[in-house]
Amino acid sequence: LLALEHLDLDQVCTISHDASYTEGSRIFLLEGEQVTVEQLLYAMLLASANEAAYAIGESVGVNAGHDYNWFIEQMNSRCKELGGENSNFANTNGLHDPNHYTCARDMALIGRELFKHPEFFQIVQTLNYTIPASETTEEHVFHQKHKMLQPSNSNYYPYTIGGKTGYTSDALSTLITMADNGQTQLVCVVLRTHGKNIYPDTTNLFEYVF
Repeated sequence: LLALEHLDLDQVCTISHDASYTEGSRIFLLEGEQVTVEQLLYAMLLASANEAAYAIGESVGVNAGHDYNWFIEQMNSRCKELGGENSNFANTNGLHDPNHYTCARDMALIGRELFKHPEFFQIVQTLNYTIPASETTEEHVFHQKHKMLQPSNSNYYPYTIGGKTGYTSDALSTLITMADNGQTQLVCVVLRTHGKNIYPDTTNLFEYVF
């Protein structure tokens, strides 16, 4: 959300040392590689690339004359502006930290705000994406992870228009999903779910509300 509010999609970002060594899920962007904000968003939202999330935070901070830590502060203040009262973000990627926490309601409020940014939905509805090789970057190929957005998957739900998967050993499986049946737009958040149950739980909640 902050990237869409503060950065141009075609802005070029150079992957820093700190970003390239972010732990967890990655597409292995290397220090010194140059990619656009749009490419970083695709990597973060489709492939859960933690180094892309770090680079986006860093870019927003630097763009505003500050740094990565300033971006984290903005995550927290923006959440409060949206009415979120039970979150504290300590990093850009959701890796476990005792001071990093949220709740379903706060995530839904952030998800609702994303409806103001059609470019978000264009990104998250993409099934396959390639960052092409260039003089400044290697080729990176990755795919959509949210099964409710995959027409060939048994968990596909036709009203789904966006969302993001999540998993850590502490948080278990998490999922935020946006749906639109032509009359009503919904955001569904399921947290601390066991494995594959995130998809039928989300579908059942959507069906109940629709």
